[in-house]
Amino acid sequence: MNFYSTNNPTHLVSLKEAVVKGLAPDQGLYMPVEIPVMPKAFFDQLPEMTFKEIGYEVIGKLFGNELSNEQIKELVNHTLAFDAPLVEVEDGIYSLELFHGPTLAFKDFGARFCSKLMSILMEGEERKVRVLVATSGDTGSAVANGFFKVDGVEVIVLYPKGKVSELQEKQFTTLGENVIAIEVDGVFDDCQTLVKQAFLDKELNEKMLLTSANSINVARWIPQCLYYFYAISRLPKSDKKIAVSVPSGNFGNLGAGILAERMGLPIAQFIASTNINKVVPDYLEGGPFASKPSIGTISNSMDVGNPSNFYRLLALYGNDKKLFRQKVKGFFFDDQDTKNAMIKVRDMSGYILDPHGAVGYLGLRNFMKMNPGEYIGIFLETAHPAKFKYVVDKTLGIDLPIPDRLKEFMKGEKQVLAMGNDFGEFKEFLTTDFTNGHR
Repeated sequence: MNFYSTNNPTHLVSLKEAVVKGLAPDQGLYMPVEIPVMPKAFFDQLPEMTFKEIGYEVIGKLFGNELSNEQIKELVNHTLAFDAPLVEVEDGIYSLELFHGPTLAFKDFGARFCSKLMSILMEGEERKVRVLVATSGDTGSAVANGFFKVDGVEVIVLYPKGKVSELQEKQFTTLGENVIAIEVDGVFDDCQTLVKQAFLDKELNEKMLLTSANSINVARWIPQCLYYFYAISRLPKSDKKIAVSVPSGNFGNLGAGILAERMGLPIAQFIASTNINKVVPDYLEGGPFASKPSIGTISNSMDVGNPSNFYRLLALYGNDKKLFRQKVKGFFFDDQDTKNAMIKVRDMSGYILDPHGAVGYLGLRNFMKMNPGEYIGIFLETAHPAKFKYVVDKTLGIDLPIPDRLKEFMKGEKQVLAMGNDFGEFKEFLTTDFTNGHR
């Protein structure tokens, strides 16, 4: 399978180059030249298949020309080492729980796939790979843990000072070894800009092998389609159409769902649910795509004012704006809306939402109210509520227990390097010997 840049369809690269480069030289995102459609027999068997069996078939269809059957099985087994249960929250509305992995966030799936695929593709490579990651919360912890102690790979996580939760921060700042955390004096978009500038810097790329494990990388983005197939396979049989609501920040997760739908998965409607960083909902209502400075909210992992994956979404619909706006509806909610939803769902069913899942729930609920009786719905619960314990406890008036896995992270000592948002300073760091006291 070859990949093209969203900025230049004639710029084609191999799977290895797409994964290692992360971002195209023209700043476009890589996309598969062809999106394969799964056969009817696959969908007929879907309800009886295990998560891993689904993974073998889908990844085999996508990467079968590049990887052996053994490599595909190894890749899927490593990625899908934990479940993603579908839980009914109220009649006709289901939560897809994506927080049962090592760092209790949906990004564990993509990070584990990315680290394993990169190790397969880079076998025999003498140069050390440096993975640059900008995070607004969960990406940093998932990637850092996914690549932790992977030979020949150094991970550098950039995150905005004071804008991630303590639990999120501890998950990637306490590891050490081959993981370096940089606390940037700025917002997430500043971190993302520094990473993009590094990828496009000719001098840096001549000296070292830089890659990304953000959702801009196809190896992080594509495997997320697997849990959409799994979710649909676990829905009860119904004559109603299926709607899926995705709490969205950088929009890679929604893009993976659309990829699954393009591969034949019967999802009739997507809902892009955001907090007040509503660039994409505004676009879906007919406005231009106009990036804006991000605004801090209690659903901080979605505080993104310039979502990188927007043009990937467009590309999935053949750059047909009308079709995009038809297939994806946008809703946005403020912090009070989010808190009210958390309270309502807890009081109604006892189910505890994290702030991001609450935004996803609200988007789905609003869409279904506008289309009564037509849809059965799924919203993505992207992180364990304990990762946002302060907000959950304060909103619901509870003392939410912290899972043992998170408790272990909290015991670690924070190791960070403070930095401004100037690229010159970051470039100087990258060209410095990392063993020279930077940890």
